Amino acid sequence: MNKQEPMERALRELEAGTWLSGIRRAQAASRAHIAPVEWSRGRYKVHPICDWSDRDVGRYLREHDLPHHPLWEKGYLSIGDWHTTRSLADAGSLENLRFFGLKRECGLHEI
Repeated sequence: MNKQEPMERALRELEAGTWLSGIRRAQAASRAHIAPVEWSRGRYKVHPICDWSDRDVGRYLREHDLPHHPLWEKGYLSIGDWHTTRSLADAGSLENLRFFGLKRECGLHEI
């Protein structure tokens, strides 16, 4: 089963016409040109924080007394599948944090 199947099923069963995504343009070259709102597979996909910087995210977390993901403190700046997510120290660059640098998106964001 690929990652799209459960998400597609859930969106279909909920009759969702829109879904929200937390990806940001600054996270990777492959995300640099994402639109704030996209039409994808018969529904809208909205990226409400697409223009936020890392500093914006940090400020929001502080202002709302929200914690970082526990692995963030250990250098895991992008959390994905357990077997392909690496720390910045291990990966060497932001682009290589996920899927050993072969790609950035896990499948959910290809929907």
